This record gives sequence, C-alpha cells and structure tokens, in this order.
Amino acid sequence: MKPVQRRKSLAVDVDGVVIGGDAPVVVQSMTNTDTADVASTLEQIRLLSDAGSELVRVTVNNDAAAQALPEIVKRLREGGYKTPIVGDFHYNGHLLLTKYPEAARALAKLRINPGNVGTKHRDANFTKIIEVALEFDKPIRIGVNWGSLDQRLLTELMDENAQRDEPREAQEVLHEALVESALRSAALAEELGLGSDRIVISTKVSSVRELHSVYRMLAERCAYPLHLGLTEAGLGAKGIVATTAGLAPLLLDGIGDTIRVSLTPKPGGDRAEEVRVAQQVLQSLGIRHFEPQVTSCPGCGRTTSTFFQEMAEDITAYLREMMPEWRNRYPGVEEMDVAVMGCVVNGPGESKHANIGISLPGTFEEPKAPVYVDGEHTVTLKGAGLVDEFKVILREYVERTYGDVPSGQESAFSPIS
Repeated sequence: MKPVQRRKSLAVDVDGVVIGGDAPVVVQSMTNTDTADVASTLEQIRLLSDAGSELVRVTVNNDAAAQALPEIVKRLREGGYKTPIVGDFHYNGHLLLTKYPEAARALAKLRINPGNVGTKHRDANFTKIIEVALEFDKPIRIGVNWGSLDQRLLTELMDENAQRDEPREAQEVLHEALVESALRSAALAEELGLGSDRIVISTKVSSVRELHSVYRMLAERCAYPLHLGLTEAGLGAKGIVATTAGLAPLLLDGIGDTIRVSLTPKPGGDRAEEVRVAQQVLQSLGIRHFEPQVTSCPGCGRTTSTFFQEMAEDITAYLREMMPEWRNRYPGVEEMDVAVMGCVVNGPGESKHANIGISLPGTFEEPKAPVYVDGEHTVTLKGAGLVDEFKVILREYVERTYGDVPSGQESAFSPIS
C-alpha cells in the first residue's frame, strides 16, 4: 500500500510532541472534568494518556481552574507522565493568563478561539494572549468554530459579497469567514512576534461536507499545521460514523496533522473512547499503527454459535492487554494483522492474508480450527482449550517475529509438513 502523501506543513514542537512537518499525525483528546478538581482531572488525564492520547487539553475557564493547573502538571510529571497539557481558553483567557503566570508556565500550548476573546476589545485581548505566549515561549492553536464565529468578520464579508455583480451563496461566504478568521488571527500573531512555527490552526464545523470544504480551502492557503476534527460529532454510532466520514477523505488527501474525535459520552461513559476511535481511524487508513489489527467476520447462518464472537472479543482484549509490554519489547508489533474468522467460507482466505489467523468451523461443521502463520497452515486446533492455545501461538509469533529469540527456541507449533 502506498503511503499517504501528506500536505507540506510547518513543524510545531509542543513540549516534545511535534505537530506537522514530517511527524506522524498526532492523536489528542480533552478532559470533561472540572479542572479545579485536581484529583478528578489528573485521573482522567492519566486515563486518556494510557489510552494513547499524545496531547490532552483541559478547560481553563475561571480562577480556580487556572490556579489548579500547576499542581495538576506537577503531579502528572511526578507520576512519570510526559503528556503535554493544552489550555483551552474562551472569553477571559487574557485575564487568567496574566493573573496566573504559573498556569501559563505549566501549559504546553494555548488554544484561542478568535470568535470569543472579547467584544469591543477583541484585538487587544487576543494581543494580550499572544504576549503571554511569547513571554513563556508557548505555541498556540487558533481554533475557529462556526458556532462562535467572529460576527464582525462575517458581516464584513457578507456586505462585500452583496456588492458583487454575481454574489456567492451565503454558505460559501461562511466558509470564507471561517478561513479568514483563522488566517487573519495567525497573521496578527506573527506581526506581534510569534513565529510561524508556533502556530496550529483549526476551523471546526459539525457538518461533514462543510468540514471537507473548509479544510480544503484552508490547506491551500497556508502552511500552518492543521488540527482536524468534526466538532460536536454526537453520541455513539452517529458520532463515530460522522467523525470517520469527515476525517477519512481529508486524511487520505494528506490534510490534517493532529486529530481529535469529539464524541458525546454517555453519563459515566468511558472518555478514552474518543482516543481509541481516533487511533482506529488512522489505523484503518494505514496512516499509523497503534495495536495489532483484528479482522473478524460479522457472522451469518453458518455461525449461529457465539463462540467465534467470544473468541474475537477475547483475542482483541488479550492484544490490548499485552500491548503496553509488547510495544516496548517488540517494535513493529503494532503493525501485525490477526484474523479470527467464524466459518470455512472466507475464513482460510482471510487467515492467509493476515500475519496470523484462525478459521473456526461453522455451527454444524467439523469441530476443528486451522491456524495460518504468514500464509502457511501450521496447525489445526481442536477442543475447548483452543483459545488459550491460539494465544500461545500468538505470543510465540510476536516473540519470534518482532524480538530477538535465541536460536534453537522454536515454537511448539511448527509448520506442518
């Protein structure tokens, strides 16, 4: 598979995590705790980091949140976590950052929405935030959102459009306003002394087709790295499908240097789901690999038993459990493909295409499960213990393929003659 040709962009270093340039697409996420609650926020940052979030953003909306930041970052570092923490500012960021310089110092990046940094003194407030970024040498993200777009700019562009001999559609003007808001803010930041390699840009909308249009416009008109995401994507399957539909075409065209999946969690739901979805989008597109990919069939009338479903779930959980250890010991293991198939129709073929695969019998078929390793039939498993036996084969394959195994230590399941 040919690698995706990424759009050329500047590289922005966010406390050791590089966005843009030749760096891989970065996965990031955001907490939904009250940042002033140090313990809860710290717990969720760890959860997101453990899931693979390479940047974590927190809300900084009041004095208590700003005051909590130094302690959160301090305890995070003491616990061995290096994840850069990004501050999300709206309305009063200029006040909080100047009132609490230690909060500014603790953060790795500042997110500014130019549509709501104030009303009458918008440019002055934006300038104050840039001055803080310069003082503490912090990169920024200029994050425009169509739900809080600068209405002065939109009115200006609408008025200009009305004077045209052939006015454009209102939606086209809205797209232009989103892009202009980001680019004009970036230009002002540079005029104030911030380097172009300290600026990341986003122009988020909640419509898939609008997202495609706006980001393609933005990608053509600047070299800043782009933060890509469908804002307010929604709950459950709707949010996952909409996000994937929005991000995938852009990523395949090389647009997007960091992504965030904005899912609405269920009450008490797993916040780290957005991290796993972001990783799976990138992995399914062949852009990055985070853990071995498990291919499994959906089931049909041949697979009325739930055994293969349980095995697919079991193997997926086993791989996820082992990855923290394997990632360090066996470089490249995240690119392994594993097939767990439910019957003989497509099972052997899919198993041969994978690095390692097992094809279970259908409900009324002979109770034996051939295993394929790198396309070769190596053994046929039978009986109630075949799941555990397959895990042994998996582990030995990983050790043999991605690690340095002393000669003479061969698998108990060698290829059949």
